[in-house]
Amino acid sequence: MVRVVAPAQPRKLVKVPFVELADGRLQGVVSSGSDAARVYVSSITASTHAYHCSTNNNRPCGGLRGAPCKHLETLANEAVLQYGFDRVARYLRVEPDVAVNTGAALLHSLDARHEPSSAAVVFSRFLRHLSYLEVPGSTTSLPELHWFPSTRTAR
Repeated sequence: MVRVVAPAQPRKLVKVPFVELADGRLQGVVSSGSDAARVYVSSITASTHAYHCSTNNNRPCGGLRGAPCKHLETLANEAVLQYGFDRVARYLRVEPDVAVNTGAALLHSLDARHEPSSAAVVFSRFLRHLSYLEVPGSTTSLPELHWFPSTRTAR
């Protein structure tokens, strides 16, 4: 059985419905501030600190003008809420020299550059997670969720 780690702090899922530390990147899906039907897939690579942000259709974010956009800052802030500042900093391999423990502080500590990457894998994982919300309640097990820990304790 795998132990589920509770979020470091509660977070609202409306702005950033999906955030993860996976595949050597901080990555996730960020809702658009101007269009409710648009989302952005944002990521920061841990080893190189390369960042990218684009729509789910791989159209580059208009806010990428030589520096990380607001979507990346929002993603980093939500990652800090989900995983805790220290864990995200370790994962991204940065040592922030500021006393403020926010995602913005992490971004300012990066030796970052823009490097285009595909949004397809992250967006596909997000859609897969959403599909589980549509599964009707049942007591039978789902083979693809065999790894998910049971909420019942053995007696």
